[in-house]
Amino acid sequence: MKKCIVIPLLLVCFMLFGNIKIGVLLPLTGEVSGFGKAMKMGIDLAHEERGTVLGEKIDLVYYDSKSERIGAQEGAEKLIIQEGVTAIIGEVISSNTIAAGEVAEKRKIPLVAPVATNPLVTKGKKFVSRVCFTDPFQGKALAEFVSKTLKVKRVAIFTETGDEYSTELTDYFMSRFKTYSEQVVQLSYKAGDRDFTQQISKAISHGSEAFVITGYYEEIALIAKQSRSMGYKGYILAGDGADAPELIQMGGQAVEGLYFTAHYHPDAPVTQNSKKFLQAFIGKYGTKPPSSDAPLGYDAYMILVEAIDRAKTKNPEKIATAVRSIKDFQGVTGMITIDASGDPIKDVVIEMIKNQQFSFAAVISANLLK
Repeated sequence: MKKCIVIPLLLVCFMLFGNIKIGVLLPLTGEVSGFGKAMKMGIDLAHEERGTVLGEKIDLVYYDSKSERIGAQEGAEKLIIQEGVTAIIGEVISSNTIAAGEVAEKRKIPLVAPVATNPLVTKGKKFVSRVCFTDPFQGKALAEFVSKTLKVKRVAIFTETGDEYSTELTDYFMSRFKTYSEQVVQLSYKAGDRDFTQQISKAISHGSEAFVITGYYEEIALIAKQSRSMGYKGYILAGDGADAPELIQMGGQAVEGLYFTAHYHPDAPVTQNSKKFLQAFIGKYGTKPPSSDAPLGYDAYMILVEAIDRAKTKNPEKIATAVRSIKDFQGVTGMITIDASGDPIKDVVIEMIKNQQFSFAAVISANLLK
């Protein structure tokens, strides 16, 4: 590798010589590490299957955000400046991905988000795209399922204040649900809360037929356990923040029957690649994917590498443009077309916990959610 004397050219030199580096920014420790660990399994499998592009070896450079917004921001900076990555995959939760995306946009490095669903992740950005559906889609899908399938009229919705994902998902659910019923009580909590008895008491006194929790698996499990211990017998539902095996580990029988939105289920393959991925995943790990995070990580990697191949260059701006030229890509989680804003349009899977396992329940068509 040639040495670079002028410091500002360091990043350029990294890109011109040596292997192609892709940064992977995930929460491998901390509150939502379950998401990150599952996603790493999918990314590692994809890397094994397609480890070269443009005739060069791909090196994955992992950085642990520790499930923190500042960790995601610092991680993006270090991956770009110190490691000289060509592109980044990550983060997982929306607030952390927004922070990392701001860095990527400023540094003009493409970032592909596997599962960050908040609209702000890509809004107004040229270099940040994603492979998952967005909160408007899953919020509307959850409302459709609650209203049309479960025939529920009275709902209590639990929102984590200060979290972009939870607040946006609440807003989109509410907007759609209120076209069917106005009987909603809104309740809030903070990340790290452990006692939800006050909110649950209000929800029960409202006569709620369903509790909708728009946060993440740890609080969802706690709210479910406390709700059941207080005598609540109605439905419990959540967004894709519930999609981690830790939900069952923490919630036990209290989460039995819980419904949540998801991006994928191994029992409902939607493309030929869905079937191939499942066989390869079981072959490598000896088990089915623990959640949607693994196949989404796989899809994010494959789409990014496909974009590099189409761009025929390591130039970040051309790669970012190539990502948004992806049309009808046969992903594990569905056919993926990235629009001009960096967002795909995809169906929403509904899963439920049955016999302490994630089970396929339904698919809500994207056509219904427009």
